[in-house]
Amino acid sequence: MGIVAGLDSSPDFTRIVVCDADTGAVLKQGYAPHPLESAEGGGRPADVDPQAWLLSLGEAAGGGLLEGVQAIGVSAQQNALVPLDSHGNTVRPALVGNDRRAQVAAVDLIDALGSREAWAQAVGCVPQSAQPVTKLRWLARTEPEAARHVAALMQAPDWLVWQLLGRPARRTTDRGGASGTGYWSAATGSYRPDLVELALGHQAMLPEVIGPAEPAGTTPEGLLISAGTGETMAAAFGLGVRQGDAVVSLGASGSVMAVHHEALADPYGMITSLADATGLHLPVVHTMNAVRVLRGTAEMLGLADLEELSALAMKSTPGAHGLVLLPYLEGEKTPNLPHAAGTLTGLRRESMKPEHLARAAFEGMLCGLGDALDVLRARGVEVRRVFLLGAAAELPAVQAAAPMLFGTQVVVPQPADYAAIGAARQAAWALTGQLPLWQGAAAQVFEAGEELAVGQAVRQQYATVREQAHPGAFA
Repeated sequence: MGIVAGLDSSPDFTRIVVCDADTGAVLKQGYAPHPLESAEGGGRPADVDPQAWLLSLGEAAGGGLLEGVQAIGVSAQQNALVPLDSHGNTVRPALVGNDRRAQVAAVDLIDALGSREAWAQAVGCVPQSAQPVTKLRWLARTEPEAARHVAALMQAPDWLVWQLLGRPARRTTDRGGASGTGYWSAATGSYRPDLVELALGHQAMLPEVIGPAEPAGTTPEGLLISAGTGETMAAAFGLGVRQGDAVVSLGASGSVMAVHHEALADPYGMITSLADATGLHLPVVHTMNAVRVLRGTAEMLGLADLEELSALAMKSTPGAHGLVLLPYLEGEKTPNLPHAAGTLTGLRRESMKPEHLARAAFEGMLCGLGDALDVLRARGVEVRRVFLLGAAAELPAVQAAAPMLFGTQVVVPQPADYAAIGAARQAAWALTGQLPLWQGAAAQVFEAGEELAVGQAVRQQYATVREQAHPGAFA
């Protein structure tokens, strides 16, 4: 029996799982928060010393957690750019997260290459403030002295793998991590160094992109380190997502991704064309508004939490008596309506009840995510079932409405450290040379059943209102 470990270095903590390489059974776990100072005004900092990730990793692995482990896989936060000098030292702290400082830089890059379409064709995505290529442009514009010393570029999973291996001359990444940079194309499988130069002002060394089952190397002690990947790709791998599956993530904002056999270039920039952790592709569509719609409605109705909002919504019926909420509270990415506001229509005397507004909030959020699913379906992506992630996926109102509105089976996995499990599964693949057929996530399964026609009617009601309020939004 082989034993492998997967570590997930998220924006806030490191979590480690130790697994049986054959079955995926979790044998031991470790956890430690990152020793980070909050940003000014609270919240996560935009600049982080990568040493904090190593300190957290060391603490999480304490107490002999990794004894007997033969291989380790690394999952880490995406879009965390680590700029290095010619000696391999950090030029400045890593730029992490969705860095709003880089919003102007994203527009600059779009203009510099000519159009959104040009970027979509080049690397499968349009520059956004979170992406490493955009952060490079910000660095060159605002910290030119630091930018001049940048000789090599890595992301968080690449840097952690490199550190675990003792900082060898060879630096590696995987397809999943590379696909989010904005200077590597999942369609061609190659870097665009000209885009690095466009952003940074000069060339920089980029890590070698290795295959999903290829080891990054072995430590002097003989511990195998697998390729590593981003959190999104690791979580999908840990869940056991395959072709025909989509994953809908319910955070304050939302995302819809699916496993597909080819990269999708989208001239409108709604699809971000990522690679997954298995050699396939992972097109993603983002929405600005998901659980924030529910929280705003709960506050508006004077409710204590989302559980109360869900219970209230369950007193209504599908269609909310004609009440429709277009949930574009923060503007919207899908469709591209950055300056839109939310719209509530269908107010009649019989619909003016709290339970109908609560129902309209859930339906509006899910119809918005259904629109994102349809963007993928329109490009030939098969969706036979939807994995629904996030705490809001446990709400009865979500579980009741999602299957009929998505028009497919909905799977709600039990909470688990799927990114760390995916990293461990990658380690087992590198160790054995065989793709591990681990048992999928334990989950609740919900079918659309006889309510499918009702769901289609609610979607049509929503689409009619959307088209009236924002004609041609999806044209």
